[in-house]
Amino acid sequence: MTNAYIIFGASSEIANAYLKEIAKHDPQAMVFCVSRSSIDTSAVGIVVEQFVCDYSKARLSELTNLLKERAIYPTQVVIFNGQLHYAQSMPEKKLDDIDEHYFNILLNTNTLTPILCLQAIAPLLSHKTPCTITALSARVGSITDNNLGGWYSYRASKAALNMLFKTAAIELQRRAKQTRLILFHPGTTDTNLSKPFQKNVSAGKLFTPEFVASQLYTLLQQPEQLTEVGQPAYIDWQGEHIHW
Repeated sequence: MTNAYIIFGASSEIANAYLKEIAKHDPQAMVFCVSRSSIDTSAVGIVVEQFVCDYSKARLSELTNLLKERAIYPTQVVIFNGQLHYAQSMPEKKLDDIDEHYFNILLNTNTLTPILCLQAIAPLLSHKTPCTITALSARVGSITDNNLGGWYSYRASKAALNMLFKTAAIELQRRAKQTRLILFHPGTTDTNLSKPFQKNVSAGKLFTPEFVASQLYTLLQQPEQLTEVGQPAYIDWQGEHIHW
């Protein structure tokens, strides 16, 4: 059976590295890339189809209909969308720094967008086809693990994402009993998201996108070892479970 991959947030550096992992291990795969603008996939080593999307419900509904018309049933979905900072705003250090605009942007990008992507994929899932759906979360989204404070908006957006995936896993257990959900913490990766914070990273703990992509691809080959249907896995790049 030909595997079908759907990659959201395909313009990210980790996503690009992940496409190369697919090309290396599954060159006959059918791959759909979803991003806000067209991306250069010439160096990926595999043919991919692109769907330009603003992540509105209307546009995501068009994606659902397109995949339905072509009878594409995904075996793997990875949602790479995420944001930590932008030119005008950085993570908060104290309560006084909380800003409504920054908070809402992070909640939209890190929480709402991934669950809308999952919503768009749900009609394509069934009891027949095994599928894993993965979103990039973060260890700082763990309520139990929060010993440092700060980063209010980013922590909240990732904790909310974790809750949404937990809730969706319960529903999908009834609708698509071979579908597993994964929340993946990639560690600190050498991308634009982490650039302002890399000076504080311990030696050997700043990972390349290629390393993270390889770790994720390997872990997703045996999702049944990560979690049961109905209970999402919340794991780090080593496959170690993170406390909620």
